Amino acid sequence: MSRFGNLEFESPEQFGATEPREERDAAYWMTSGESAFAGADFDLALRHFSRVLEHDPMVVGAWAGQVRSLMELGEFREARVWADKALERFATAPELLAAKGAALGRLGDLDTAIAFSDASLEERGDTPYVWLARGDVLLARRERRAEYCFERACAMAPDQWLVAWLAGRIRQVHGQFAAALTLARRAAAMAPDRWVVWMLCGECQRGLGLTDHALVSFQQVLDLNPDCRAAADRVTELRQRGPMDRLAGRLRRWFCA
Repeated sequence: MSRFGNLEFESPEQFGATEPREERDAAYWMTSGESAFAGADFDLALRHFSRVLEHDPMVVGAWAGQVRSLMELGEFREARVWADKALERFATAPELLAAKGAALGRLGDLDTAIAFSDASLEERGDTPYVWLARGDVLLARRERRAEYCFERACAMAPDQWLVAWLAGRIRQVHGQFAAALTLARRAAAMAPDRWVVWMLCGECQRGLGLTDHALVSFQQVLDLNPDCRAAADRVTELRQRGPMDRLAGRLRRWFCA
């Protein structure tokens, strides 16, 4: 059985929670899930959203949070399954339709993906996430219209670093490192104290061969979060690169920075 098989019914003991359930309500766990998601701790976010549903299975945002967390964990088939479970309760919820479309896009079911994305907009789904998910689907379909979707999402939340960061993560997944870096820098300008935005900057710079810039970004991550093993591993990797690799990175900088 999948480790997500009974997710919304997990007991707190399964993930280290010791507080009595009655002391923390659905609103508390929803806030905790959103905080974990923004900190890139998607496993924890998934579990916290499941706690919301233990208290109140009618919180559509928690269902959407589960699907989005599974997407970020690369569990696209599970994301599709949980989107279907959620849509049994909320058949016209725009963000659930959008999330299922994004999951299908990552799975390569492109025609069905765009159909769900279209449905999310038809249900008046004019939210940043709906547009981010549509951009994800259009990138999977290799359509240039994706650019508009990310611009629309960011325009709807110009002061929200999280939206720019998520847009950057989507573009990074699809190998658009330069565009993703622009979004990561935008997020970093709004939230320079968030290590996750510097991690995204570093990964994009690494993907572009901008080694020196990536080292600076990963070091910024470690300054903010000394326990980030991924950033420490990246620093070690980049410092071990030979002189020719570093020269190639500097040459790319003239064309990609």
